[in-house]
Amino acid sequence: MKQRLLLGGYTRHGGAGVYAGTFDNDEAHLPTPAPFITDLGSPTYLAVSDDNILYAVDAEGDQGGVAAYDLNVDPPRLINKVLQAGSSPAHISIDANRQLVYASNYHEGRINVYRIKNDHGLALTDEVKHTGNGPRPEQDSAHVHFAAVTPDFQRIAVVDLGNDTLTTYAVNDAGKLSDPVIFHTEPGFGPRHLAFNHNNPIAYLLGELSSQISILNYDAATGQFKLIATLPTIPEDYTDHNGAAAIRLSSDQRFLYVSNRGHNSITVFAVSPDGRNLSELQQISTAGDFPRDFNFDLTEHFILVVNQNTSNGTLYSRDAKTGLLTEIQRDIPTPEAVNVLFLSAK
Repeated sequence: MKQRLLLGGYTRHGGAGVYAGTFDNDEAHLPTPAPFITDLGSPTYLAVSDDNILYAVDAEGDQGGVAAYDLNVDPPRLINKVLQAGSSPAHISIDANRQLVYASNYHEGRINVYRIKNDHGLALTDEVKHTGNGPRPEQDSAHVHFAAVTPDFQRIAVVDLGNDTLTTYAVNDAGKLSDPVIFHTEPGFGPRHLAFNHNNPIAYLLGELSSQISILNYDAATGQFKLIATLPTIPEDYTDHNGAAAIRLSSDQRFLYVSNRGHNSITVFAVSPDGRNLSELQQISTAGDFPRDFNFDLTEHFILVVNQNTSNGTLYSRDAKTGLLTEIQRDIPTPEAVNVLFLSAK
């Protein structure tokens, strides 16, 4: 089966922006991705809708925001951009039920909500700015890093690295946020991304600054999270700098994967049937420096990781029964790539 691959990344040191490639999982080999959309400023996160519309981070001068591109035509057609003063977002997610897009702005400490218009372009509907800080130097102010719809589809969960919070907001069809319910992590945890267990009322919160995962109970009736346990993503004797980055849960909910920037590894965990326990199975090198993102291919028999500082990707085969990874290809050219997205071929 042939799949489309999109890579988002920086445009600071030779990166062209969005790269595209074709991955044939029968051949288990990834040819060098090629520049695809080159008129964006550091499109470091991408999301593609069911209508094959790309929503990408964009930075232009002293403004940042989100751009919408139609991928149904070749070359992709720019639909519109919604920019405002300040830095560009760090994360984008799509709310298909409400036809909304959420953009998490790390530097501005802000969550933006956009309505998807009839032409698939975007219009800003709401924004909420966080306040507060934490004890670590990286926590001088609020830093919203992630937002996504909860499994009950009633709320969005917003992760703030700067003030050590995980907040659920009610969201209506007009794209307005309300009724925040706040969970506080341990000071200095530095939460970055979140993954929900879709078989159980459980979520896994990744701490970038602490290199830890917190297992949380999620109450859909109230939007409240409650801590169950916390465990490390790197060896206890590793003392050099590390920042946990991406977190992915296999669709069967049996295995959890985390990338570690500094330790330069992917840690693999087995997930208990009730979702309340994680057991470390493997730590495998990413064969490069600073693995900010990785992702499953559509079959989940492969994982591609991209190393930001060395601009190279590493491809692994994944055993669906054991969850274990085996490196099968390294040094794939991925200039400044920090986001990985596999899509069906169209």
